[in-house]
Amino acid sequence: MSSHRHLIVQPDDGTAPVIEFINRARSSLFIKQFTFTEPAIQQAVIDRHKAGVAVRVMLNAQRSSGTRANDETFELFKAAGVPVQWSSPHFVVTHEKSIVVDEKMALIATFNLCEKYFTLTRDYGVIVELPAKVAQIVEGFNADWDHREWLPAEDTGLLWSNNNSRLLMSEFIDRAEKTLEIQHPKFVDATVTERIAAAAQRGVHVRVLCGGKHGISEWDILDTFSSLRLLHYLGVRVHKQKNLRLHAKLIIVDGEHALVGSMNIDRSAFDLRRELGTTITDPAIIEQLSAVFEDDWDHSHKYETPDPLRALQHHEDDFPHDPDLHHE
Repeated sequence: MSSHRHLIVQPDDGTAPVIEFINRARSSLFIKQFTFTEPAIQQAVIDRHKAGVAVRVMLNAQRSSGTRANDETFELFKAAGVPVQWSSPHFVVTHEKSIVVDEKMALIATFNLCEKYFTLTRDYGVIVELPAKVAQIVEGFNADWDHREWLPAEDTGLLWSNNNSRLLMSEFIDRAEKTLEIQHPKFVDATVTERIAAAAQRGVHVRVLCGGKHGISEWDILDTFSSLRLLHYLGVRVHKQKNLRLHAKLIIVDGEHALVGSMNIDRSAFDLRRELGTTITDPAIIEQLSAVFEDDWDHSHKYETPDPLRALQHHEDDFPHDPDLHHE
């Protein structure tokens, strides 16, 4: 990976940049993942361990539904001698997707390490090298590894659940003066939805790119569809992603600041789960993110959000139903 590359876009970039990032590890490699089943990336981790790198892998034990996706990966790493353990019991789910190399650089992603997220879904990964951010991600990793309570400082530009993510996301949206672009699949938090509505009311040009019904539980459809309808009533332009399934979590403010992370706009994501996000001010990354958003918007359609009370009668046929796509 070239030293100037700091943004990964899926499915455009595939697994190669993630494997290249892992291969940069010379002294240590810390991985915390919600779902990790991609064989080539698994092998890259094992190879780093065999090369003498101090590898630690933390995996989420089960989804909120109770299903388990990481058992085979856990046994694979255990058999290879890679230190691996389940994520902290302090959280209902660990939805964070982070990789730290040599305690000098970290990948914060919206995608899981599974084939689907490298081939079918719109997702992002940001590589951060700011020492304060990397140090805090290492702090969070060590705390969760040790199953310790931990309270992160709030001045690093990182968002952590279940600590400060709702507050910092709301304050981030409040900064918008001209434009607000949001690419998110779920809208299940009244506080953040109100912040988006307030931006529209004060004259900010707001565009929301959603994923429709795909991957949304019957429970969350009620809030997501109601929130999207309310935003539409306030003049917010709401479109549905059509070129790809939407799994990304991206907010761009005034074309100058971005927020990317694992957390959906969801009460559980803010209050019950371990999540990680980062704010971004690098002009080159903002330009790339904005270009992808614009291209996705150009391929999208205006979304006539269905009545949430009749959502089960609504069938979206742009993509086949994917029973394994769940927005936590």
